[in-house]
Amino acid sequence: MSSSNPDTIEMTSGPIFPAVLRFSLPLAIAGMLQLLFNAADTVVVGQFAGSLCLAAVGATSSLINTLIGLFMGISVGVNIVVARYLGSKNEEGVTKSIHTAIALSLWLSLFVTAGCELLCVPLLRAMGTPEELLPLSACYTRIYFIGLPANLTYNFASAVLRAFGDTKRPMYFLGFSGLLNLILNLIMVVCFKMDVAGVAIATVVSQYASVFLVLRCLSRFEGSAKLSLHNLKLDKAESVQMIKIGLPVGVQTALSSFSSTLIQKALNSFGSAAIAANTATVHLTNFINIAMNAVFNAAITFTSQNYGAKSYSRICKILRTCCLCILIIAIPLCIFNTFCVRPLLNIFISKADPLYDEIVRLGVVKMYYVCLPFFLWGIAEVICGMVRGLGKTWLPMIVSTAGSCGVRILWLWTVFRRHPTFEVLHISYPASWSITLVAHFICFVVCWKKLQKQIANDNISA
Repeated sequence: MSSSNPDTIEMTSGPIFPAVLRFSLPLAIAGMLQLLFNAADTVVVGQFAGSLCLAAVGATSSLINTLIGLFMGISVGVNIVVARYLGSKNEEGVTKSIHTAIALSLWLSLFVTAGCELLCVPLLRAMGTPEELLPLSACYTRIYFIGLPANLTYNFASAVLRAFGDTKRPMYFLGFSGLLNLILNLIMVVCFKMDVAGVAIATVVSQYASVFLVLRCLSRFEGSAKLSLHNLKLDKAESVQMIKIGLPVGVQTALSSFSSTLIQKALNSFGSAAIAANTATVHLTNFINIAMNAVFNAAITFTSQNYGAKSYSRICKILRTCCLCILIIAIPLCIFNTFCVRPLLNIFISKADPLYDEIVRLGVVKMYYVCLPFFLWGIAEVICGMVRGLGKTWLPMIVSTAGSCGVRILWLWTVFRRHPTFEVLHISYPASWSITLVAHFICFVVCWKKLQKQIANDNISA
C-alpha cells in the first residue's frame, strides 16, 4: 500500500499535535499560495481594468461557489473512504476507491459544465446582477467553467493524497499553477487588454496545469495506491459510498453558498462600490478561511483513519488539538486583517478610481463585522469534521444548514428587511456562526456517547 512518499503521516499512533501541524501547515500554505495567485485576478482587474470589471468578477463568486460546492463536497467523501481503507489496511479498497474517485470527478464536472454554459445568464439575472455588469460577468463565468473538469479532478485527487497524509506535494503543485496564473493574468490583461476574459483564461490554463501534475504524482505511487489511467472505472459500490458520505457535505456547501447568493443579491442593491468592496475583502477573509480549512481537513482525515483502525481513545485528543490549532492560527490573522484593512484594500483598487473612498469605507465595515469573529466558524467546522469522520454525514449537514444558511435567510427576511443597511446585512455572519458552533458541539457529544456505548457493548459481547 506504499505511496513511496516519505512525507506521508502516521495518524493512528504517536503524538497528535505535531502530526496535525505537519498535515495542516503545508495544506494551509498551499491554499494561501493559491489564494494569493487567484487574488491576482482581482488585483490585475482592479488596477488595470477598473472597478466595473472588478465588480463583474465579484458578482460571479456566489454563483460559482454554489454550483461547484455541491459536487466538491463529494471530495470529502473520497477523503473519508480512502482514509478508512488505509486505517484498516484494506489494499483492494484503496485501489478501487482511488480509481473510482478520478472517474467520478470527470463525469460530474462534464455535467456541471454543460449546465452552466446553458444557464449562467438566467442565474446571474436571478441573483440581481446589475445590467451594466451582466455581459462581463457572463463572459467570465462561461470561460471559468471550461476549467471545471480540471478543477474537480484536481480536488478529488488531492483528497486521495490527503488521505495518505501527503499535503506537501499539493502545495508544490498549487504554487506552480498559481505562479503560472499570475504570469498569464498580466499577459492577458496588461499586454492584450482582455480584462475579465483574460483573467478567466489564465485561471483555466493554470487549473489544467495543476491537474496534470497531481495525476502524474498518483501514477507514480507504488502498490495498491498507484493510479493507472487506463484502469479508470466507476465501481458502483465505491461510487455510492463516496456520494453517500460526500453528498451531504456538497448539499451543505451549496446551501451555504445559496445563502451567500441571497446575501450577494441584497449586497447588489447597494451598488457597484459595495460589490467591489465585497470582492476585495472576500480575498482577505479567504486567507483565514483556507488556513482554518486545513485544520478542518486534518480533523476529518485523522478521525477517519483512527475510526477505521478502531483507535477510539485518540478521537477526543484530535478534537482538542484541532480546536487549539484553529485558535493559534486564526485569531492573529483575524486581528491583523481587520485592523490593517485600509492598506490591504489599496492592493485591490487604485486610489485614482472614482469609487475608491466609498469602496474603502464599506470594506472597513465588512471586515469589522465578518473578519474579527471569523475564528468561530473555524471551530464550528472542526467539530463538524469530527462528526463526519465518525461516519455521521447527514447530521452535520442538517445542523450546518439550519445554523448557517437558515439563520442568514431568516435574518434577511426579518432584521435586514426592517433595517436594510450594509452593517446589519453583515451581522448575520457572526450570529449564524455562534449558533452553528454550539449546535455542532452538542452533536459531537451525542455521537461520542453513542460510540462509547457501542464500544462497551462490543466488549461485553466479546
